[in-house]
Amino acid sequence: MNILERIKELAGTQGERIAIQGSGEALTYMELEEYSNRLAAWIYRNYGQSKTPVIVYGHKNPYMIVCFLACVKAGRAYCPQDISIPMSRVNETIESVEPELIFAVEGELEAFGRPLVGMEKIREIARSFPESDNGNRQVTGGDNYYIIFTSGSTGKPKGVQITLDCLNHYLEWSVELGGGSGEKRGAHFLNQAPFSFDLSVMDLYTCLACGGTLYTMEKELQSDYNAMYSFMERADIQVWVSTPSFADVCLSDRKFNRELLPNLKTFLFCGEVLTTATAQRLTERFPGAKIINTYGPTESTVAVTEVEITKELLERTVREGKSLPVGYEKPNTWIEIWDENGQSLPEGEQGEIVIIGNTVSPGYYRRPDLTEKAFTVCNRNGDDWRAYRTGDAGYQKNGLLYYNGRIDLQVKLHGYRIEIEDIENNMARLPQIRHAVVVPTIKEGKVNSLTAFVTGEISGKSTNEFAREVKKELKELLPSYMIPKKIKYIDEIPMTNHGKADRKYLGGLVS
Repeated sequence: MNILERIKELAGTQGERIAIQGSGEALTYMELEEYSNRLAAWIYRNYGQSKTPVIVYGHKNPYMIVCFLACVKAGRAYCPQDISIPMSRVNETIESVEPELIFAVEGELEAFGRPLVGMEKIREIARSFPESDNGNRQVTGGDNYYIIFTSGSTGKPKGVQITLDCLNHYLEWSVELGGGSGEKRGAHFLNQAPFSFDLSVMDLYTCLACGGTLYTMEKELQSDYNAMYSFMERADIQVWVSTPSFADVCLSDRKFNRELLPNLKTFLFCGEVLTTATAQRLTERFPGAKIINTYGPTESTVAVTEVEITKELLERTVREGKSLPVGYEKPNTWIEIWDENGQSLPEGEQGEIVIIGNTVSPGYYRRPDLTEKAFTVCNRNGDDWRAYRTGDAGYQKNGLLYYNGRIDLQVKLHGYRIEIEDIENNMARLPQIRHAVVVPTIKEGKVNSLTAFVTGEISGKSTNEFAREVKKELKELLPSYMIPKKIKYIDEIPMTNHGKADRKYLGGLVS
């Protein structure tokens, strides 16, 4: 499947159908195709054949998708940045990418001397610039299609490169999730995740490949149950894509049931652990709906395994006291479990999950050092394939993969992948903090929250005042989901015999 050709085809066969709706805007397939063609022609006319990625800044406006498509039609990858990301972190991404062009669809963004095009100009270009055929200019095969920046252990985000081939191979598989493309053809998809989070690729591009309509839900709605449920009801959501945590939030209200969404057919989950408790409640509230559990890091293009959580599988898992499996590997993908020496382990033994296959990223943007550490090449069935060492612990049984948390200091919280050291390094930038150690709280097999233990200069403040001050300053450095829920001041950080912070001991202090 070629997603660009598929959108062009749909513009011709169902041009008047709404492709994306949100933020008070709605675009048809015809408009999506024509507007992105015009904007691509404008990019090429003004910035030539350079492959430098374009920053696209905004939230849930459909014109963000116009910008995404325009970039790749002009031969450039796009790098999405959500308005919820602190400006200091956006600036770090801009420094890493060094873009020749920035599209600011929503919000205010300082361009630091780089060309910045705002919403009014984007709309004007998309509707009036002379359209041209961009077929010879658009990204091809191994070219980067998008770059998503994720948490990095150095305190700075790292850009994961995903090629057009990676995306197309992923879509050939994802359109079949939960019953096949026929069941999802023309369906209404929920977009909950921001476009800077790779989970959004699962809803956005799977929806477009199936000729469906994507309903983008703004962040403000997610804190108002009545407004959120009203949105879902009007949208008549049929394919649900989110993290399990978001489903948990909705399940806390009894109104979230089949009566609210009578036509919901499929739940697609990715990004973190799906617990048996969540699956049981969904089964009770939405009888007949399929629950699909998937697994995969950003570096492997969203997801590479899937399994339907049937009533029988759920009952057996509960009976055996285990966690739910994350699935069977997709075609042209090998999931292997390696020991610390890179040797494959037999079935049932736990080790590091390694992904080998046709959707593995070529590596991190402009970071060959990090790429060399995490990526390699493996020969399978006589061909060489890219491989990614995930840092996730797991094991396989009867072809199913089971995820058992992180080997290193990386965690998943509410679907977001977070490097613990990223938080600690940014906390250490605050003048009142001398040392910070962040530990996760585990509940029902997944990370529930983060607690930071800190030493430093409290200056006569109460510990509560100190914690509030630190959280306030961290808002300028980190996204909200990375700010520890609790900040505890201690006189000194306990150390292990190896001279490292005793994280296990501190974890026992979390309450």
